[in-house]
Amino acid sequence: MKSFKIIFFGDIMGKIGRSAVAQILPEWQKKYQPDLLAANVENLAHGKGVTKKTLQELKDIGIEMMTSGNHVWRKEDANVLAKLPEFNLITPHNDPRTPAGQGYKTIIINDLKIFFINLLGQEGMVLFDMPDAPENNVTSPFKDIDQILDLEEAKNADIIVVDNHTELTSEARAMGWHLDGRVNAVLGTHTHVPTADAQILPKGTGYITDIGMVGAYHSVLGIDKDTIVDRFLNQSKITFAAPETGQAEINAIFLEIDLTTKKTVQIQLLRQMVEIL
Repeated sequence: MKSFKIIFFGDIMGKIGRSAVAQILPEWQKKYQPDLLAANVENLAHGKGVTKKTLQELKDIGIEMMTSGNHVWRKEDANVLAKLPEFNLITPHNDPRTPAGQGYKTIIINDLKIFFINLLGQEGMVLFDMPDAPENNVTSPFKDIDQILDLEEAKNADIIVVDNHTELTSEARAMGWHLDGRVNAVLGTHTHVPTADAQILPKGTGYITDIGMVGAYHSVLGIDKDTIVDRFLNQSKITFAAPETGQAEINAIFLEIDLTTKKTVQIQLLRQMVEIL
């Protein structure tokens, strides 16, 4: 192998998102021939959290690595599911709910060690399942990533990919510069809005501020649009409802990493619409 190719799906929102990934994968596998499929799954089960059933659904269509974010604990206990080896699920390293060692993981593909790291941005990050927790319970992702990269597991990796689950674009961009040349890719998730800055930084790290989501197109971040508009008009209480059919947007990143130089040589935002019946 001269290079290694990854398709990484942004936050998959509920049933419509899972259906969209299943629909697009045969086409994208033929076109891009990825060596690994990965996804952020924090909103996999009806728009918030994960369940064993929904993780298995992704596993069955070929998703081999699953990262997450601050919503991942909203359904079944993500810490229990992360212990199941068949899913390769990790949770953000600097979230106080994540046990030691669950914020990163090595998977072996074609005899290569692919090391994934999951982080939360610190600024403005809300821990929804910990309403009394102060914001500073999220530790500094900058200090945490430095400690992780000092681990033997990281030093022995052939490829390192970071899911940077971040609220502020400034913090996301700063993390990209902090890690340029130290990891192969820094991929932003969380806001559900794809950014137009997919790029290779000067020292060879692939970067994007946010991949975007896989979910209902006529929505507000994957949630029923009328519900959210009413929330802003009338300060009404939100009952989250993710549409299950209709037009879906699929946002993902295609990465190609040169195995000789260990640098990213291609990063492309993949964006496509499909109809889910």
